[in-house]
Amino acid sequence: MNPTGFPAQGRLAGIDYGTVRIGVAVTDASRILASPLENYNRRSVQADADYFRRLADDEQIAGFVVGLPVHSSGDESQKSIEARRFGQWLHEITGRPVTFYDERFTSAQARNLLDSAELTKKKRRSRLDKVAAQIILASFLESHSAGGVAPGSLDD
Repeated sequence: MNPTGFPAQGRLAGIDYGTVRIGVAVTDASRILASPLENYNRRSVQADADYFRRLADDEQIAGFVVGLPVHSSGDESQKSIEARRFGQWLHEITGRPVTFYDERFTSAQARNLLDSAELTKKKRRSRLDKVAAQIILASFLESHSAGGVAPGSLDD
């Protein structure tokens, strides 16, 4: 099931929101793969807007999936409020729809993946946010696969 008003087709961008750095991942046109794209270091409101407009146009992004940081209990946090504000701003400046996806434990998963890749500490740190964005986006794709159609019963 796709969120209301969210496109069922086209490339998506996953966002691991941060106040200093934002991890970005993208899907292929068929939404089969999620790949880390880059980390964007925030500069100014205008520079950030230019970056995300260019990203949406150059990568032909149909919609954004913004990671929503929530507590392990499922309750929203102050960071959730910031991520929601960012998502609203992202929608306003790009004209693309935005949905939110629970990002609990994605940074820990990204750290574990990068630790097992035997990279230097500097290289692991430089990849962390975009890999977290990839995990957010891949999880979103998995949870919305098969067009959101619930599997039939075994009796069918």
